[in-house]
Amino acid sequence: MNRLAQGLEKKIKDKRARVGVIGLGYVGLPLVKAFLQAGFRVTGFDIDQKKIDWLMQGRSYIRHISGAELKHFLARRTFSATSDCGRLRNMDVVIICVPTPLDSHRNPDLSFVLNTTRTISRNLVKGQLIILESTTYPGTTDEEMKPILEESGLRAGKDFFLAFSPEREDPGNKQFHTTTIPKVVGGLTRDCLRVAKALYDQVVVRTVPVSSTRVAESSKLLENIFRAVNIALVNELKMIFERMGIDIWEVIKASSTKPFGFMPFSPGPGLGGHCIPIDPFYLTWKAREVDFSTRLIEVAGEINTVMPAYVVQKTAEALNRAGKSLFRSRVLVLGVAYKKDIDDQRESPSLKIISILQKAGAGVDYNDPFVPRSAGHREYPGLELKSVPLTARRLKRSDAVIIATDHSSYDYDWIVEHAPLVVDTRNAVKKRSRNVVKA
Repeated sequence: MNRLAQGLEKKIKDKRARVGVIGLGYVGLPLVKAFLQAGFRVTGFDIDQKKIDWLMQGRSYIRHISGAELKHFLARRTFSATSDCGRLRNMDVVIICVPTPLDSHRNPDLSFVLNTTRTISRNLVKGQLIILESTTYPGTTDEEMKPILEESGLRAGKDFFLAFSPEREDPGNKQFHTTTIPKVVGGLTRDCLRVAKALYDQVVVRTVPVSSTRVAESSKLLENIFRAVNIALVNELKMIFERMGIDIWEVIKASSTKPFGFMPFSPGPGLGGHCIPIDPFYLTWKAREVDFSTRLIEVAGEINTVMPAYVVQKTAEALNRAGKSLFRSRVLVLGVAYKKDIDDQRESPSLKIISILQKAGAGVDYNDPFVPRSAGHREYPGLELKSVPLTARRLKRSDAVIIATDHSSYDYDWIVEHAPLVVDTRNAVKKRSRNVVKA
């Protein structure tokens, strides 16, 4: 172990290492909190000045992180937030938690990662540990980031240390959070792995070291591709069984009684969140380099992508049976968060459903107790709506009510009682009713 690595490892174990986190969203901010609670001094970096201003005022924009927690660490002067990238020079550890979206052709968009890496390179100093947490394809850390960082004149594994550790955040999960989820860690060299493992050993329940950054990058893709493929399977079975008059949710419940060899997945209106709708396509793109076609992954992606359109189709068919057209119908969408009891709208299928309905000429409102306003989406720049009150009068006046997100606070029996037509995409309504259509 070289001298710089030994010194950094000691600073980490003594909690003297200064930690910088770039990207203060649903991954970065919980990570900031974890390091603060472990006793580290942490600086958050973001290009969004509004986020910086909020945080420095002790205000949180993420539901499961309270303003009181932020004010506590601000008062102790262990936390600060800034858009000044020059302060990266003062950090011992820099962790990157920026978006890795897809472009309009569903190819990986690494612009956030690479631009951030260039910024770090301009401010890189000897002895620093740089860690990428953003989900990406195998080879990003050593093929893309390493050369950019070495433009500084410093050498990875010798003058600074480079690692990859995939984020495993699950917003809204009350059982598992940042510190209680095991952390996979891969380093560029043995010293890189050792200092990265030492860092995460301070904040998470267990670190899982692997042989390379590529293995760590691949592990995150496997986790999310596994879920995407199985969700696509039950979504396809839902559409098949619907034609046969079979309830897919009853089938899943029956199959779940098998104590081995089966894992239940739930169908829905489409995939949401930053990971599952996007990550599989990172491997699909990278696989072309080795002349391999990821047929199963791509078919699963196609199935999951069409689910919002399937929901709209089922809604139109139900309206037709009632002698109404989707055009100029009043549709109320319940829930725009991508899953229940959170405020996260990233890649939410509800947004696609609303967009398709609007293009078909329907008048669309939404209600979501966690999302008072829906706007500013990259994929839907023209979508600007505010959550409307959920009242019996509004339900009665709606031609169709789509349950897109099954928030626990909704009284589904009351909704069914007052709405003329309910399209249930989540099996939220347990009782059979003439005015309820499963989709």
